[in-house]
Amino acid sequence: MTETLVRPLKAGLIGAGIQASLTPAMHMAEGAAQGLSYEYELIDLQALGATEGDLPRLLAEAEGRGLAGLNITHPCKQAVIAHLDELAPDARRLGAVNTVVLKGGRRFGHNTDWWGFAEGFKRGLPGADLSSAVQLGAGGAGVATAYAGLSLGLRQLAVFDREPERAEALAEMLSPLFPEADITAGTDLAAMRTAAGLIHATPTGMAKYPGLPLDAELLAPHHWVAEIVYFPLETALLREARRRGCRTLDGGGMAVFQAVGAFRLFTGLEPDAGRMLEHFKAMTG
Repeated sequence: MTETLVRPLKAGLIGAGIQASLTPAMHMAEGAAQGLSYEYELIDLQALGATEGDLPRLLAEAEGRGLAGLNITHPCKQAVIAHLDELAPDARRLGAVNTVVLKGGRRFGHNTDWWGFAEGFKRGLPGADLSSAVQLGAGGAGVATAYAGLSLGLRQLAVFDREPERAEALAEMLSPLFPEADITAGTDLAAMRTAAGLIHATPTGMAKYPGLPLDAELLAPHHWVAEIVYFPLETALLREARRRGCRTLDGGGMAVFQAVGAFRLFTGLEPDAGRMLEHFKAMTG
């Protein structure tokens, strides 16, 4: 067995209210399957009484404890960038980091969220019509899902957000990156009538934010519906969409494949994506 496979490896997750996260279990199970002694810790701002302002200290402490890397979640994906030494091109374009590799005294920022959504979409909705879509949500997750959809070839995207200026900012940021696509800030959800699909990138549907993110009457059998919420795995939106004959994609794929990407970056090993998917299903089934 090589030194890489027997060395202990430590990583962690920084965010607020993350005690229910399945990320540690996914990383440690895959690490064990590959012969690693893998510890993954939660650095919960809420539990610590900390804020984004504590990021410099938390990053330094993680380095001091020998962590190989950190996943970053709400509310730190943008704030962490100021404290990094280098950004991967996709993280720079998105202006958001969800994975930080700590190596040789330097901090390297990556974004595996968009790739995670894209990979889940390709596997879960093969052959989906990418002529047009409506996206609900222009926050951190929405940036990643929009970038992913456009990277897959989405030709027309209308972004909606409760704060219209966020949708406008996202459309302005993405338009130069995908000049062949028509990217707009949506003003009327009647756009659903002509859209091929719906990307849902808001917290609505989570246990603490129950309900539907749009009027159910806007869902039609010709739509595909892609969800980012995975807790619960079957949201009210997915239930209603299936009832109306839509093809659907739950949020599990994005959750698993962002972890697949982060595991690869932290360990230098190739994760078994199928095994990680099965483990996720066992935890959420």
